[in-house]
Amino acid sequence: MRFGYTLMTEQAGPKDLVRFAGEAERAGFDFEVLSDHYSPWLDEQGHAPYAWSVLGAVTQSTGRVELMTYVTCPIMRYHPAVVAQKAATTQLLADGRFTLGLGAGENLNEHVVGQGWPPVNVRHEMLGEAVDIINGLFEGGYFNYAGKHYRVDSAKLWDLPETRPRVGVAVSGEQSIAAFAPKSDLMISTEPKAELCRSWDQHAGRSTRKVGQLPICWDPDRGAAVERAHEQFRWFAGGWKVNAELPGTPAFAGATQFVRQEDVAQSIPCGPDVEPILEAFRGFADAGYTDVALVQIGGEHQDGFFGFAERELLPALREKLG
Repeated sequence: MRFGYTLMTEQAGPKDLVRFAGEAERAGFDFEVLSDHYSPWLDEQGHAPYAWSVLGAVTQSTGRVELMTYVTCPIMRYHPAVVAQKAATTQLLADGRFTLGLGAGENLNEHVVGQGWPPVNVRHEMLGEAVDIINGLFEGGYFNYAGKHYRVDSAKLWDLPETRPRVGVAVSGEQSIAAFAPKSDLMISTEPKAELCRSWDQHAGRSTRKVGQLPICWDPDRGAAVERAHEQFRWFAGGWKVNAELPGTPAFAGATQFVRQEDVAQSIPCGPDVEPILEAFRGFADAGYTDVALVQIGGEHQDGFFGFAERELLPALREKLG
C-alpha cells in the first residue's frame, strides 16, 4: 500500500497549502491529493482557494511525490475541454507525476454558476461524456464531440505531455462503477468496502489502483483532537448521498447540529496514538485498496503532524501494511 497526504483546500489558504506540500514530501509521504472546492463544508473550516493555481505552485514545491486532484468535477463549474487543458499543463509542470481525479461533484460547489443541480443519474451522464471528451483530447489532434450535454468544436491541446495523465473516477456503487471502470485508469472512493474493489476490477477487466481517503485528527491532547474533528469534520458523517445535495455551509451546519463529539470520535481516529490510525488504514488494505491519502484535520495543526508522521506513523504503516 502507498500512503498519501491530503492538501485540504477547505481548511488552509494557498500559501500554506504549497508549504504543506513540500513538508509532506520531506516527511516521506508517497503521494499527495488536492481537493477542488468553491466553498468549505462548514464556516469553521474557513477556506476555499482555487485548487488549480495551488496545484501549479505545488508542482514546483515538490519533486518526488505523485500529485492528484481528489476530485475535480468537470460537469458545470468547468467545461471538460478546459479540464483536459488544465490537466495536460499540470502534467507538464509536474514532469509526469500528475493524476486527474474526477467526480460527479456536489451542489455545494457547482450551484455557484446558477444552472441548477441535476439529479444523480443526469450527473453521471454528464460525467460520462466529460470523461470521453477529456480522454479524446489527451489523444492529441483536433477533437470534435456532440453529446447530449456537451459539444466540443475543433478543440486541440497544443501542449501535450509525453506521458498521458492518468484518469481516476470517484465511485460509490455498482451503477457508477459499471459506467466508469471501463474508461478510467484507477478507482477513487472513500469507503473501505471490498465489494467496490472487486466490482471495479471486474468491470475494468483488469486489476487497477484503488485510491481511498481517510480523515484523522492527530493532536498530543486527545480531547482537543476530538473537539477539533467535531468542529470541522462533523459533515463527513452525512455520507456522500447527502453531502452531494446540500447547497451551502448553513445547510451542512443545520444537517449536523445533532452530531455529537463522541459520534465523530467513533468514526475518525483522534489523538496522539498510531494504533487507531493503523487500524483504520488496515480496513482499506483488507478491502483491496492500493493507496490511501489521509486528511489531518485542522489547517493550523499540520506542522506538528508532519514530525509525528515522519518519526512514528509512516514507519508503522510501512512495517504493517507497506
